[in-house]
Amino acid sequence: MPLTSRNCFGLRAAGQLQNLAFTGVGTPGLRPLPLAPSVTFSISPHRSVKTAFATMAKPKLHGRAFYESLGSPKYIVAPMVDQSEFAWRLLTRSFLPAELRTSILAYSPMLHAKMFAESPKYRAQHFEPLNTPLAMPQTPAEAQLQTLTEEDAYLDGNPKIDRPLFVQFCANDPQYLFQAAKVVQPYCDAVDLNLGCPQGIAKRGHYGAFLQEDWDTIYKLINTLHKELDIPVTAKFRILETREKTLEYAKMLLSAGASIITCHGRQREQKGHNTGLADWSVLRYLREQLPPETVIFANGNILQYDDIAQCLEQTKADGVMSAEGNLYDPTIFATPPPVGDEGREYWRGRDGKGGYRVDAVLRRYLDIIHQYVLSQDSPARAPLFLSSDSAIKPIEAEIAHEASNTNNKRPAEDAPDASCDGQAPPSKKQKKRDAKQEKKNAGKPERVTNPNLVAMQAHCFHLLRFLVKEHHDVRDALARSRAGDLDAYENVLRLTQEAVKKGLVAYETNPTVFEEVSAHVEGQTDGGLEQVNGVSAAKQAPEESSDEAVRRCKRPYWVCQPYVRPLPKEAIERGSMQLSKKELKKLAEKENEIKKNRAREDEKQADEAGVAPGGKIEAVPHSVQEEVKVSEGVSEAEKEGIVEVPNEGMVCG
Repeated sequence: MPLTSRNCFGLRAAGQLQNLAFTGVGTPGLRPLPLAPSVTFSISPHRSVKTAFATMAKPKLHGRAFYESLGSPKYIVAPMVDQSEFAWRLLTRSFLPAELRTSILAYSPMLHAKMFAESPKYRAQHFEPLNTPLAMPQTPAEAQLQTLTEEDAYLDGNPKIDRPLFVQFCANDPQYLFQAAKVVQPYCDAVDLNLGCPQGIAKRGHYGAFLQEDWDTIYKLINTLHKELDIPVTAKFRILETREKTLEYAKMLLSAGASIITCHGRQREQKGHNTGLADWSVLRYLREQLPPETVIFANGNILQYDDIAQCLEQTKADGVMSAEGNLYDPTIFATPPPVGDEGREYWRGRDGKGGYRVDAVLRRYLDIIHQYVLSQDSPARAPLFLSSDSAIKPIEAEIAHEASNTNNKRPAEDAPDASCDGQAPPSKKQKKRDAKQEKKNAGKPERVTNPNLVAMQAHCFHLLRFLVKEHHDVRDALARSRAGDLDAYENVLRLTQEAVKKGLVAYETNPTVFEEVSAHVEGQTDGGLEQVNGVSAAKQAPEESSDEAVRRCKRPYWVCQPYVRPLPKEAIERGSMQLSKKELKKLAEKENEIKKNRAREDEKQADEAGVAPGGKIEAVPHSVQEEVKVSEGVSEAEKEGIVEVPNEGMVCG
């Protein structure tokens, strides 16, 4: 039977929580994660469980005063549906030194306010702040919160390891939002309103980005929480059609009572293959136009660690939020180690580029699931492989053997032998019947609902996206893994470690192969640089081509790295995206208008130059001009080095 967190509730209720102990500086008797000391967490001395849960007794701060009370975090893990759960937040923070982990502010996954307010089952499946048999009271009372002890804290909002934390809701009814927010307010630092979800389900449910035309409802949602909650309210939204309208939108959110606003620099229509680039200039405009005490988080275009500083510089935002970048690389907020201090978790190539190894990150992730979610010891693990280890020789031989058999046909399997009793082995039909009967006898497996276990497969596919393209055995094993089946995920880890080991040895044998792969992007190359319509990709603007971003971010498959989405124009050219009839008509009208304007401009220039109908004006380079005898009455254009030469009767292009 798959192991779930529910199977461990008896242990937790009995007080057997040794694996949930968190390492504190100078605190004896607290137990670190085995073979992963960097995953351990220090206890904040000024925040006990009681005071953190008894929020009604604390003064309510607002705006910048509230932000500074959190330590002014610069790094923010974005709210992601079913993806920013406790284990992933803990994993992301684990790559920073213990004293810096609270510099990462994390958001919960987006929760549905109405369902959270009305359904105890939905609450229990999506938010777990307390150990069983305790349950979140729907109307928490101060006296009840004061009775909670350190042992009562479980995962979400645990003041030792999961703060600062904002809990995000989608909603369109102020009362449902308030009821849901009241339940979680003892276990988080703020409640956030989702105004940025662009998905179809948000459109059908009339929430997220599809509320942005209904300013009255948005104002009521935020203002109700601002007036009634004991903790601050924040809001996350997308930019509108113009920067001026976006500014008025932001002002409305702030006037309603939002303490912090997060602006995603993309419009509602920018999603999927049409994602495109976020517009940081709009975020900078908000920063310049809003009062200095306004706290603004920037979201969008964060692919790597270096992008964070660039975003802070260009937008002047207070903090930077990462969503998809964090999913593909949970180490995105961690400073790379110095050269020579890589250890076994970080890899750096000959060109100086590197990143955390996927097997190291996956191992750390599984350790968190074992110890914090399931309250059990992690399996004993050998140290991660390094190419300097003595095991490199047999691995080299194995790789050479595989290479020699690459073009050979798969050998035919031996004919099945007769069984010991002389009977023929079971047929395929018989095996199928036996498997079906065995499955029937086993009964229906227990449905796993813990969000930390449900999210594992999606997280692993993000993390291993580039590795599974090369190693299909890892892909197949991961596809068969089910929520709660930790043995299956341990097998995925074992296969991943083997794949990384082979990659590291192959790199030591011939690094140029991987360096060429890292430099490669689709299309024709010239001297190692991509040529797009005759223009080097290195010279193209980011809004014109994604190739330079791919080249900048590309690493060998065993290193965590972002997924760079093609720009909408590129997606259309490659057939990944098709425009609707309405969009095609709009695009055709726009192109026709551009052509008409260009034609009118050409006719005007031709008329001024005295060119016959159908003629064209060309700019002659300066080197040609020197061969032309220029008369005394030269024009201003000629003085600047440009001579207009009409070609009568000739149409080009």
